[in-house]
Amino acid sequence: MSIDLHSQYDKIYRYCYIRIRNRETAEDITQETFLRFLEKPQYHNINKDLQYLYTIAGNLCTDFYRKKRTEELPDDIPDISCNEETIIENVALSIALEKLPAEDREIILLRYVNEEPVGVISKLYNISRFALNRRIKKILEFLRNEFEREDFK
Repeated sequence: MSIDLHSQYDKIYRYCYIRIRNRETAEDITQETFLRFLEKPQYHNINKDLQYLYTIAGNLCTDFYRKKRTEELPDDIPDISCNEETIIENVALSIALEKLPAEDREIILLRYVNEEPVGVISKLYNISRFALNRRIKKILEFLRNEFEREDFK
């Protein structure tokens, strides 16, 4: 096995949490991701384990939405003592990210939240590093424009 699974758990969890937005479900999907990964050693390949983990997690998140029938209220209500400006920025970022296509949101998550190298992401999406860099630049420009709009001031 070419990667340290323990060090990748948090990244896969964050990826699932951003897509699902429910802690317990994201934890369940993350655990299922690693179980499926470990059950199929024939798919383990040097330098592709991380891509395989993200692929499994993405498919499980997609399956979750296909099965989802009703919207549940979140158990974790934000702490009121948080800084108001930070809350406003987080809401603004969430709104701006929701305007992105799902794949662009995932690319930003992988690159800036999970800090995955461009090479890993480009292999995951089967595009060149150059094309991915242009795409990230375009996504960031879109997000900057959304923040500059009157709605977020």
